[in-house]
This record gives sequence, structure tokens and C-alpha cells, in this order.
Amino acid sequence: MTKLTISRRGLIKTGAFVGAGLAMPTIFTSRANAFTNAPMGSTVTLGFNVPQTGPYADEGADELLAQKLAVEHLNGEGDGGCLNTFTSKALKGNGILGKKVEFVTGDTQTKSDAARASARSMIEKDGAIMINGGSSSGVAVAVQGLCQEAGVIFMAGLTHSNDTTGKDRKANGFRHFFNAYMSAAALAPILAKELGTDRNAYHLTADYTWGWTQQESMQAATEAMGWKTVNNVLTPLATTDFSSYIAPVINAGADVLVLNHYGGNMVNSLTNAVQFGLLDKMVNGKDFKIIVPLYSELMAAGAGDNIKGVLGSMNYNWQLQNEGSKAFVKSFGEKYGRPPSNSAQTCYAQVLLYADACERAGTFNPCGVAEALEGFEFDGLGNGKTMYRKEDHQCFKDVLVVRGAQNPTTAYDTLEIVEVTPVDHVTYPPNHPMFGGDDASLGTCNAGA
Repeated sequence: MTKLTISRRGLIKTGAFVGAGLAMPTIFTSRANAFTNAPMGSTVTLGFNVPQTGPYADEGADELLAQKLAVEHLNGEGDGGCLNTFTSKALKGNGILGKKVEFVTGDTQTKSDAARASARSMIEKDGAIMINGGSSSGVAVAVQGLCQEAGVIFMAGLTHSNDTTGKDRKANGFRHFFNAYMSAAALAPILAKELGTDRNAYHLTADYTWGWTQQESMQAATEAMGWKTVNNVLTPLATTDFSSYIAPVINAGADVLVLNHYGGNMVNSLTNAVQFGLLDKMVNGKDFKIIVPLYSELMAAGAGDNIKGVLGSMNYNWQLQNEGSKAFVKSFGEKYGRPPSNSAQTCYAQVLLYADACERAGTFNPCGVAEALEGFEFDGLGNGKTMYRKEDHQCFKDVLVVRGAQNPTTAYDTLEIVEVTPVDHVTYPPNHPMFGGDDASLGTCNAGA
């Protein structure tokens, strides 16, 4: 049996079929091009795969709102949002390449197997040509692998693990969100300034790919400035009560607790830590401190007063005053009655970036789209100047260090921006050891033929 393979330029070759592999969706061929789910009618279908249940469901709900808003703007509905501020002017509000944009949705359940199943269904049954979303790095790595096999583009949602664009990077996958290394690099100078360079840190870490790389990054960055790591304890993602994990912290001689947790996990672990009175204690002659390396507005709202004064980092915050951010906040706010979250902005931006790449490439062929995204520099989507690096498909941009506000005036300004860390302070080489070293490779683009 033979199969068709396609080069980055669209030339068909034949070769031996190896293994059963993924059950493939319909393949359309035209002249010298062949790729998965090529749209043949007047519409094109995108797949939005988000956690609608599970510990990150709040993030998923916001992602889906933003994805729907992006589709409206692509189809010429509403006020156009960031189409008005995006430095690329390829999008005209008439869909993508003249085809009206439609979408289907799936529930990742914040579980890798469920996420792959929902993505597979959208590709095979619904004809989705791109998958966007997710709020877990375990999910992102799993779905990215499936999209590579299926021959569609994966625009990762909220995924912060170094592995997504590190050892598990794929040619068909792209990440707009920042990563764990960037969080640690941005936080370290602020922590040294505010907490000093003589600290003992105790880590509680979500037991999956994001938690592992976030802890590794934070430990490396803080030890480089003089901190000691007392302990690192892994916690299951399904944990809801962290009391048994909090109790040993003080007796370990730690004066800083680093919560490598996200979503509902972070809300619960921080709440438990505050209930244990950690922030009221003095250890080693220092006021005890808590750090949350990765923040979101939804987490801050869930944790309430417990976040006051607690430092962390973010990919985006609606209080940024650049023109792209103001346009997105206006559109999202007028439609949904509140400011957008960090995760909403990421998924909105990536839908537009995918559509724009199709327009600039003049094709839906994923390999043409990938080429259009590689090395692409842009502005006007909310984060300021941004670039998709060719070698690993990671976006590089400024990183925000934030703090829980002491005196918020509304339910939506619970986090205040402490510093905007310049992109050159969080940039690393593509073969950095935390990202797979010299063994890490994108591989080749798969168009699915």
C-alpha cells in the first residue's frame, strides 16, 4: 500500500505506508496539491477544543467566548475588533480566502485522552481544518501530536509548559502563549529586589508536564540568584483540598511557598495556605511569602482577598493600553459585559493569526500556512510587538509581572501590573536544555495526504 506525502511547497510524492496510524479524514486533491479537509464549498470549518468541564473549565468558557468573537470579526460582523489594529492588513472581514467561517466545539475535560478524542471527531466527522484552544499543557501536547498526524494546523491555547514548543514541538503546531521559562526569567529580578537573595523555597507542583517545567524553571532562576530549594512536592491534578500538602511547609524551614498550580488548583492551594496562616508568619527572620508563577484574572477572582500582594506573571492583562488591547477589550466588553481574560485574548489572537496566514499564503494547505507563520512579526493584537520563531513555533513578546492588588476598585482589577519585562530578557536559544537541547526538532510539516 502506498500513501501520498507532501513537501512544504506542495509537491506530491509517493512512499511506503508505515503502520496503521490515525484513521484519516477525507483528503481532497487538486492539481499538485493535496491536504486534509480542503474546503470545497463556500465555508471553512474551524475546531475549538476547550475545557468545558474539569478544573480549568472557567478558562475554557472564556476561550470559547473569544473564539466566537473572532469568527464574528472574520465574517465582517460586529465592530471588527483587532482587524482594525492588526499590522497585517490581509484580513478583510469577508471570511478566510472568501469563505465564510464556521466552527465546531469539543470538550477537552482537561484530560489528554478526551481532548484527543474531541479533536479527532472535529477533524474526521466535522471537517475541521484547524484546531484551536485548550487550557492544559498535557492536553496541548496530546492534541498537537494528533494534529501533526492528521495534517491540520494546531494553534495551542493556554499552554505554558516548556515542552509544548520544546521537546514536544511539532511542525504543524504553533503557540502564541508564553512559557514557564519566560515566567521565571521575568519574575526572578523582581523577586530578588522585593524578597532578597537569601530565601528558602518550598514548591508544590501540579504533577504533569506544565507543573514539572514550571518548577524546573523557577528553581533554576531562583537558585541562580542565591535561593535554596527546600523541597518539591508533586500534587495530583484532581486534588481539591491541599491542607495535607500545606501543613509540612513551615516545619521544613521554608520562608517562601511557590505554588506551581493553575486554575482551580491554584485557588484551592492558595486558599488553604492562607487559612493555615502562612502569610502571617515570620520564618528565618523574614516575612513568609507566597508566589504564584502563572496567574490569570479568573484565578484571581476565585481566590479573592487571598491574592493580595502575591506576585506572579501573565501573558496578557486587559489593563494594557496599547491600541490592539483597547480594541479587543472594547469588543469583548460590549458583547459579554466584562473585560477579557488572559486565555480569551490568546485564543482570539490565534484564530486571527491562522486566518491571516491563510490569506497571506493564498491557501488553506497547512504547510503553506505554516510557512506564512514562521518568522512572522506583527503587532496590534494586544501584546505589543510579537514574533513567531521559525525554529520552534514559539511566540516571543514582552512578559508581564503582576501582583494581587491591595485595593481593587472592581471585580476585574484584582491584579496590578508591576513590570513589563522586555522580550530580550526572556528570550533563549531554540536548543536550550530545558527545551530538548540539540535533540529537539519540529520535524516536517504534514498536509495529511
